[in-house]
Amino acid sequence: MVDNITSDTLAVAVLGTGIMGAAMTRNLARAGLDVRAWNRTRAKAEPLAADGVRVTDTPGEAVDGADVVLTMLLDGPAALDAVRQAAPRLAPGTLWLQMGTVGPAALEPLVRFAAEQDLRFVDAPVLGTKAPAEKGQLIVLAAGAPELRERADTVFDIVGGRTQWVGDDAAGGAASRLKLVVNSWVLTIIGGTGETLALAKGLGVDPREFLEAIAGGSLDMPYLRMKSDLLLSGDLAPSFTVSAARKDARLIGEAGQSSGVRMDLAAATAERFRRAEAQGHGDEDGIAAYFASFDD
Repeated sequence: MVDNITSDTLAVAVLGTGIMGAAMTRNLARAGLDVRAWNRTRAKAEPLAADGVRVTDTPGEAVDGADVVLTMLLDGPAALDAVRQAAPRLAPGTLWLQMGTVGPAALEPLVRFAAEQDLRFVDAPVLGTKAPAEKGQLIVLAAGAPELRERADTVFDIVGGRTQWVGDDAAGGAASRLKLVVNSWVLTIIGGTGETLALAKGLGVDPREFLEAIAGGSLDMPYLRMKSDLLLSGDLAPSFTVSAARKDARLIGEAGQSSGVRMDLAAATAERFRRAEAQGHGDEDGIAAYFASFDD
């Protein structure tokens, strides 16, 4: 294990280059790090080569010689599968930054595998969508041993604008639990915005009249405006897809159930995302759950 790595020499392998992972990978490369990347669908990672990223065919090729492995995959099983594939070429002491939204229930097998492979594990899901990811302004919610923070912060300071350390033990799930709490609020806004605009349509109300009515008051908020603008403009290019939102809503519901909390809004929102996905909107921005208010 290398203890004193500088940003000039740090080798980082990114496993998962979707909407968020690609932006994070690009920023790491532009900061001068030695970056290699793998994605299940290689074509999605290929554009990163223009930024100096070495795109690989397998997770093992990506992690070979890496000081840090960053996973930004859909869920816990996907992250575990990728790192398991890479295991034969992972050096003992490699720092594993788990930065996807996997939920606390999925952490246990990840932490156990890290221990079996002698990897240093930090749970660090991020807050933010495509635009902040591209600007390196994500908020990182991190939990991990204090002695890992200096190395981890070398990466976090590039992909994020702020890091909030919430625990000294990744296995305790503090970071992933906080992420679900935040995402519960995010999905409530997305679902409520879509349903409100759908009601406006049904009642023959111009949605812009609704936005004008709340403008500047305590009911107004930037995220509502941003999501409304996407829908009203017809530009549903995703920053956070319907399918990803459905997955997060499921994790939130499961977490609530396991902790004895009834999550009525989460259940309803999850059903809206499910219907929108079934209608073919899975790869569109989450605000496309609006269409779940109407029959096909």
